[in-house]
Amino acid sequence: MLFNSYEFIFAFLPITFFIYFYLNHKRLTEASKGFLVFSSLFFYSCWSITYLPIILSSMLFNYIIGNSLNNDEGHHRFSKKSILTFGIVSNIALLGYFKYTDFMIDNFNFLTDANVPTLDLALPLAISFFTFQQISYLVDSYKQETKEYDFLNYSLFVTFFPQLIAGPIVHHKEMMPQFAKTRNKVKNYKNIAMGLFIFSIGLFKKVVIADTFAVWATQGFDVATTLNLFEAWATSLSYTFQLYFDFSGYTDMAIGLALLFNIKLPINFNSPYKATDIQDFWRRWHITLSRFLKDYIYIPLGGNRKGEFRVYTNLMATFIIGGIWHGAGWTFVFWGFLHGIALVINRAWSKLGFKLWTWLAWLITFNFINIAWVFFRAKEWDDAVKVLGSMFSLDNIVLPNLLVKRLGFLSNYGIEFGNFLSNLETGKSLIIGLIVGFILILAFKNSTQKMKQFNLDYQTVILASICFIGGVLSLNKVSEFLYFNF
Repeated sequence: MLFNSYEFIFAFLPITFFIYFYLNHKRLTEASKGFLVFSSLFFYSCWSITYLPIILSSMLFNYIIGNSLNNDEGHHRFSKKSILTFGIVSNIALLGYFKYTDFMIDNFNFLTDANVPTLDLALPLAISFFTFQQISYLVDSYKQETKEYDFLNYSLFVTFFPQLIAGPIVHHKEMMPQFAKTRNKVKNYKNIAMGLFIFSIGLFKKVVIADTFAVWATQGFDVATTLNLFEAWATSLSYTFQLYFDFSGYTDMAIGLALLFNIKLPINFNSPYKATDIQDFWRRWHITLSRFLKDYIYIPLGGNRKGEFRVYTNLMATFIIGGIWHGAGWTFVFWGFLHGIALVINRAWSKLGFKLWTWLAWLITFNFINIAWVFFRAKEWDDAVKVLGSMFSLDNIVLPNLLVKRLGFLSNYGIEFGNFLSNLETGKSLIIGLIVGFILILAFKNSTQKMKQFNLDYQTVILASICFIGGVLSLNKVSEFLYFNF
């Protein structure tokens, strides 16, 4: 079941919403929590019932470990540090088994010329997200920052369906107090209106904008065997916009859905393509992942407390780990490596006191991000080489026919005229789409800003209606969210 599906929008969501608040209205608080957990697990199981035992066993294991870390009585047979280490290693081992076993087997076979068969393991849905979320819970429990002795509450923290599949990656302390508030158990019509507004924007971003760019990106990366200069740049930009509108659309939908239940999820996007340096980008893109990487990897490695060289190595290690978290492939590792290098250069540049014009800083940052996304998207190295090679090659330039009268002399220098986007099987629509994409990310307020300025007036209702109706009418071309694969 997808957020962007008829079943979810017109059946699962309204049924869950009304029963949850009906039970709270009858003061059946534990029953309402239990129902929300059941509904969330049902939502999760719709993908595949075989995933259910994995998340249930993971939840039970981490609940027991967390309680042990929270126990102040001092009767532990093992030290709390040993218990925490065991808990973290066990979580990483579970994630590693499903996500990286075949990757390691492939690399072992490549290095040794062996022929060890891969296990062809299916990646359990959301395992990367609920694993990181529960690791943060264990660390917070070790610091005595959580007090959770109720498995039902813990289950609600992990499984709450708006954020279960692809985040945001939340902390126990920012979620459970909200579920405990008495006033949050009563329908709040302002939150309902705001939630539906943000959900509608997210739905439109995903099914109208992101899925349109997806067609062009797929054609360039997976179908076309060769690309000319403009096709290559159109391909990379199409994926850059697809990923942004896909994941920010999901996050908007998650935030909107949570608001229906009077829960405020943390902001995960803040116009990241407006960033003027790579550090600024990571303060704006997938904010809760950046927070996790900083709090649970970068700082424990030493952060910026052990000298400048150590800062650089910590940055590199953190973002290589971040790359590996996104996917079991060397293209993901290299993507993380590129961002680590960029952060190192940015820090060194800042230390030297150099500054660029804002427009130039933005141009460099955006183009670096766009180029790095090529490795993030490419299924194989050859796909990345195909796109990047054409992006920086002057040997295969095709200009549109309408320019032949004025620039026809360029044909003497190997430049051709014709359908300059023929390998993408598109024309003006792609150019218009890219222009609209730039306008939306640079000139318009983002969803967070709209939510802060939310006012239920005719303008808001009309915008929400257009987005919702446009989204619903496009549900016939439903596709999964990109981050479901991570």
